[in-house]
Amino acid sequence: MLSVLDRYVLRSLVFNYVVALGSMLCLYVVLDMFVNMDEFTEQGYALPTVVANIASYYWPNLFLYFSQLSGVITLFACVATIARMRKLNELTAVLGSGVSLYRVALPVLAFGVLTTGLLIIDTEWLIPSVAHKLSRDHDDADGKRAYEVLFMRDSGGRLLSAGRYLPTQRDLQNILVLTRDTDGTICQTLEADHAVWEPPDDTRPDGRWRLDRARLTTRVRGNASGLAPRSNKNVTYPLYYESDLSPEVIQLRQSEGWIRFLSLAELGKLEGQAGRNLATVVQTKHARLTAPIVNLVLLLLGLPFFLDRSPGNVLSDAGKCMVACGLCYVVSLITQSLQPGSGSALPAWIPIFVFGTLGVVLLDRIRT
Repeated sequence: MLSVLDRYVLRSLVFNYVVALGSMLCLYVVLDMFVNMDEFTEQGYALPTVVANIASYYWPNLFLYFSQLSGVITLFACVATIARMRKLNELTAVLGSGVSLYRVALPVLAFGVLTTGLLIIDTEWLIPSVAHKLSRDHDDADGKRAYEVLFMRDSGGRLLSAGRYLPTQRDLQNILVLTRDTDGTICQTLEADHAVWEPPDDTRPDGRWRLDRARLTTRVRGNASGLAPRSNKNVTYPLYYESDLSPEVIQLRQSEGWIRFLSLAELGKLEGQAGRNLATVVQTKHARLTAPIVNLVLLLLGLPFFLDRSPGNVLSDAGKCMVACGLCYVVSLITQSLQPGSGSALPAWIPIFVFGTLGVVLLDRIRT
């Protein structure tokens, strides 16, 4: 059951968290908009259209920005709460009543675990649901730009290419689908003038591409030891192309860093068929696993600078906290962005090994 002290600390934590969340996300959006405003206006749209494109671009990106700033937001809320209690000599009163500083830190750490749960929800459910929108450039916020698709692999190993793809119309033009056998030889070739996506409905759980003027050529191998031709062609004219490459998936994979928008379950599926991207998938998977732990490590690093029974100089301790936590944050960003060599997951865990140990030592040295 929560004590009076717990409720008091939690109220302050929630208030500071909401303030930090709003201010940091707004600052991120304003800075990004300031740098890229010309890309929103370069096409000469009217002001209402520009405003709508800006809102359409930044709304889904808020989930991505939160995943990048979650640890900093939680750290700010927690240390601001403890710093205020210390500045007003409330920690002295708490200690005078016989309550340990570790007991004061308990609701703070519990709050850090809860907000880390928000990060997991964000990266595992919210970001994957809007991943195709996160792949847009600033100057294509409305998604009207047409582009070509080159040898995009589906779950069946087939390679899809299209001379022109219209995202808003969900239309592939001049498509070519290559199917290879076990030794890499092309055994099927599907060509069509264009294809329109038909979403799933009550009678059909999976979507499909409806083809126009399609031609499927299947090469049937003959007996290599005989005198007859080694292969024969069988031509059919299909009406549909069944594939997991939906318009959202195609739009997502056009982005260079599309793998980082996937959930752990999707990364696990991709790991089995990644091919040359296997190292990137493994590194991204472990970076996702370590991100919540790094957030807690940031909190363990920051709290010892403010959990002190003497009032002291709060600004000086805030500077030390900023240096230690800033170094941990920067190192974690660097290790997560390192180009993986052979799929090693070690870089993503380095900040936890180093700064997690330092945080435990600092907590142990607190004079309670």
